[in-house]
Amino acid sequence: MKSLMMNQALSITSIMEFAEKNHASQEIVSLTGNDQIHRFSYAQTFARVRQLANALTALGVKQSDRIATLAWNDHRHFELYYAVSCMGAICHTVNPRLFEEQITYIVGHAEDSCLFFDLDFVPLVESLKDKMPSVKKFIILCSEDEMPETSIEEAVCYETIINAEAEEFDWPELDENTASSLCYTSGTTGNPKGVLYSHRSNVLHSYAAALPDAINLSSVDAVLPVVPMFHANAWGLNYSVPMVGAKFVMPGSKAGDPPMLTKLINEEKVTATAGVPTVWLALLQYLEESKQTLSSLQRAVVGGSACPPAIMDDFLDNHGIETIHAWGMTELSPLGTLFSPKAGYDTLSKEDQDAVKAKQGRAMYGMNIKITDDSNQELPWDGKSFGSLKAKGGWVCDGYYKLDTPRDPDGWFETGDIATIDKDGYMNIVDRDKDVIKSGGEWISSIELENVAQKHESIQEVAVIGVNDTQWGERPIFVVVLKDPANASEKIKQEILDFMTGKVAKWWIPERVEFVDSIPHTATGKISKLDLRKRFS
Repeated sequence: MKSLMMNQALSITSIMEFAEKNHASQEIVSLTGNDQIHRFSYAQTFARVRQLANALTALGVKQSDRIATLAWNDHRHFELYYAVSCMGAICHTVNPRLFEEQITYIVGHAEDSCLFFDLDFVPLVESLKDKMPSVKKFIILCSEDEMPETSIEEAVCYETIINAEAEEFDWPELDENTASSLCYTSGTTGNPKGVLYSHRSNVLHSYAAALPDAINLSSVDAVLPVVPMFHANAWGLNYSVPMVGAKFVMPGSKAGDPPMLTKLINEEKVTATAGVPTVWLALLQYLEESKQTLSSLQRAVVGGSACPPAIMDDFLDNHGIETIHAWGMTELSPLGTLFSPKAGYDTLSKEDQDAVKAKQGRAMYGMNIKITDDSNQELPWDGKSFGSLKAKGGWVCDGYYKLDTPRDPDGWFETGDIATIDKDGYMNIVDRDKDVIKSGGEWISSIELENVAQKHESIQEVAVIGVNDTQWGERPIFVVVLKDPANASEKIKQEILDFMTGKVAKWWIPERVEFVDSIPHTATGKISKLDLRKRFS
């Protein structure tokens, strides 16, 4: 027997229409290219979204067409998210930090027909234009008075095509499984792979992300995504924030600028934010040096790579900000697990609380996780057994765009992470399967070594990699950026190694420390251990 309930499609269009009707006056605030603040209400923004949909139609865009963006976090990029997807086309956000060869590969593989790009990327697009034959329309995201001289003869101004159109648009009724957006993995091994999201997957992900046991979003919040909009839908905030009607504050190209982030958070009274550890390390150092604080900020989601406990301690002890340690992947839309305390957490000792917070959190409803051994047998949730982490759920990738990849017969996605899960469901990433170090036949977690070493008072940032060793097969080494490079010495190296004594197994402790001016990061902000291994092997 079937139910007698209505069957309304879970669509991004429904998020837009709900936000416009129920939170019409709520603000969307953007930092523009000239460091000016741009303010629009949801009502004004979604009126422009309809104008943009008309402009896209005039450009010849049809359903299922892939529309590429090379853009920072601002109101125009936000408008593209909604206009493209809600008219039935596919919003393809391209990471401008990738190598040029990767960008042209991605655009060609997706067969993008239009490219919208910020002023910052005009020289990049000029140099790559002839290598992107599928792109027929080039639109620069700027006002008419900012329109630059360019060798791209076809280039038109975003505001010009918007202003020529009406504010009414008849949105199509889309099946909820219609593809809405496309994001490629960073491609650290081989070519980047495309993850094709649906309207349904994005709505489900938004519901889950807003839950109290996740980011805990509501209409009284002001949310600033430091994580870029070109990476996995800004961790879904482009949808979950309008879904709850919160104020949306976007930092433009200044997401990595601590003084500007501090200014935006304080002036716009931001309550929640999200970003990778490297951004927070820089921000916390700036706050310490400038003697400033973040009075309105209540919580910061930290993901992309394991969050050093030193960041969580600094946020809480010096600024009263709770850290939500999170784990996810492009293939998971991207949120998989987030830290939230369970009943009884407040009765634990400070040491036990810190141990729980250092883990990557619990799965939200709708996300299933498990760990398996080399025989694909599920391992117990005892906090000790570690194995391959797998995920399954309504917002998990089931295959890559235009690639015939093998799939698990039971529908699980192999994440490539090695993890433990404890009896309360808290998952802890031990390492990436390619980063875990095997020394003398036993495993060493590079992440755990990094988390301990990061607490040393002289260290600004640290990475641990395995290098070949004739006796043990592999041994870990520390690659360190000092807070004061002038202090680099053999004495400091020994102090760092001595600091590890009693905090990890003795045989885990490296014999070698290397000082560097900076640690390389991938296009999504993660430490590039591949580059470090090449350098120090």
